[in-house]
Amino acid sequence: EVQLVESGGGLVQPGGSLRLSCAASGFSFSTSVISWVRQAPGKGLEWMSTIYSDGRTLFADSMKGRFTISRDNAKNTMYLRLNSLEPEETAVYYCARTRVVAGRWYDSWGQGTQVTVCS
Repeated sequence: EVQLVESGGGLVQPGGSLRLSCAASGFSFSTSVISWVRQAPGKGLEWMSTIYSDGRTLFADSMKGRFTISRDNAKNTMYLRLNSLEPEETAVYYCARTRVVAGRWYDSWGQGTQVTVCS
């Protein structure tokens, strides 16, 4: 069974940082493409970043330079470092196994981890 479990969310002040983790099981993590997607209250899903099996990364323009994504294939875990967080980035953050044939789409999701940015 494919499983993705996010952790590391919480309450942080504006300008603060968090590191989110995504632990994977039930599939070949090291050969998989994984993405982070978030959903703010009352809004749609927003793609944030993707990391390929060879370590290449992609970021949404608004997140370049502030966030970093990495993976540890030995631990079947992916990480997202969030820096300089702003209140409007309060959202549920999801990791998703990603297919990159004919575009970018997601076939498995974690349950999400809540990030709340407020003072």
